[in-house]
Amino acid sequence: MIKSKIPEAKTAFIGGSSTFAIEFPENLKAKGVKVLQQFVVSTPFGESPEFKLFTVNDRNVLTVKMHGWRTGTNRADASKQIFWVFHKAGVKTILTEGGVGTISKDIQLRDFFIPDDYLDFSMRKDVHLYDKYLLVMRHPICQELTRILTRIITKLFPDRQVMRGIYAVTDGRHFESRAEVRMIEKLGGDVIGQSLCPEVYLAREIGACYAGIYLIVNRAEGIEPQWSYKELKDIFYNEALNVGKIIIESIKSIIKNKKQSCQCSNLRKRTLLKYKKVS
Repeated sequence: MIKSKIPEAKTAFIGGSSTFAIEFPENLKAKGVKVLQQFVVSTPFGESPEFKLFTVNDRNVLTVKMHGWRTGTNRADASKQIFWVFHKAGVKTILTEGGVGTISKDIQLRDFFIPDDYLDFSMRKDVHLYDKYLLVMRHPICQELTRILTRIITKLFPDRQVMRGIYAVTDGRHFESRAEVRMIEKLGGDVIGQSLCPEVYLAREIGACYAGIYLIVNRAEGIEPQWSYKELKDIFYNEALNVGKIIIESIKSIIKNKKQSCQCSNLRKRTLLKYKKVS
């Protein structure tokens, strides 16, 4: 059923491939978490994917599965749909997750990765909601949210590595060729994924803080030893609850931590370019 009114929420979670195998948040059976409703809305960019509204310690949280990607809607439109809804809901904090391939020999399978920066090789250009802002990407990932995610991972999984570095964004849905991986490695990429852009731009556009955790699910092509489908499948199904727990505990920490010390809100400026509407 299509809703006309979007519920208010300050916090949102964009699900990716690392929680795709579970129903989030229901399968976690987490204390203080309650699902209220599921809904779809009409947006200027088409009908939205299905959203889920739930509460964490009585605070509203919105979530959407697999970045809003689905058959019949291109990925650029899916991103615009979900961020338009987040903007209307008043979302100010966004967490996300995903599975990525490692280029760096220092980053191993099942490690957690939190990016500091990105290289955008996606073809999804000109993805924006409005023409109002100049988006400064000096610090694209919220440093305060990064600290929270790192602390929660270390607390829940003390034996797992939390790695930092540069996330190279490609379109997919295929994996990259060996030549593409060599190029990205030479340019400084540490991991390869498909979702960080344009989400990081759209988060900045709506004035929201944005950060994510990315599970290492494979080695990029040409990186030895070669990845196996069996291991990829095992990680996909058996790590989903672990990633979900990290997200829920991080949301609880965000709700508790009312004071913001990041600079994200200062990195969106009014554009100096004024476009004339063509009738």
